[in-house]
Amino acid sequence: MKILVLYSSTDGHTVKICSYISKKLQQNHLVEMTKISNDDKINFSIYDFIIIGASIRYGTYRKIFLKFINENYSELQKSTTAFFSVNIVARKKEKNSINTNPYVKKFYKLSKWKPNVVEVFAGKLDYSKYNFFNKNIIRLIMLITKGPTRTDEVIEFTDWNKVEKFAQSIDNFQLMKK
Repeated sequence: MKILVLYSSTDGHTVKICSYISKKLQQNHLVEMTKISNDDKINFSIYDFIIIGASIRYGTYRKIFLKFINENYSELQKSTTAFFSVNIVARKKEKNSINTNPYVKKFYKLSKWKPNVVEVFAGKLDYSKYNFFNKNIIRLIMLITKGPTRTDEVIEFTDWNKVEKFAQSIDNFQLMKK
């Protein structure tokens, strides 16, 4: 199977998750991984499966991601696809499923694209990567939402077992189709 993994990442953690998924799938498949950009002219028909991961910052997906989805909606609908959202809100147990995460719900409202497989992963909080403004805004958001506010800590909330299961679900989905 030939798989394309696309990502839209703010601080690099979505890239890390995509790399992990790609390595798992490369054990049995040909996998290509690339960043979503304005220059994308992708021939989706050469892939058996397309995975797209996107991160959230300040409650929104990156404009480039939403533009890509809207411009390629028809081709994505013809393909077998998966989508995952990466956000800090998913660190909370009550908001870490596709039915309870506000950003997965927001994705469904912003896009007509209906992926075959959808998941949400908690992201990473690394204050050292943020400029002064972002560091303080994110710290305020964390204070309000009862999250970590110490700026000398790096906290990875990602449940890597959940990421592993997502990668396995891609294999299982393909097996069910045969």
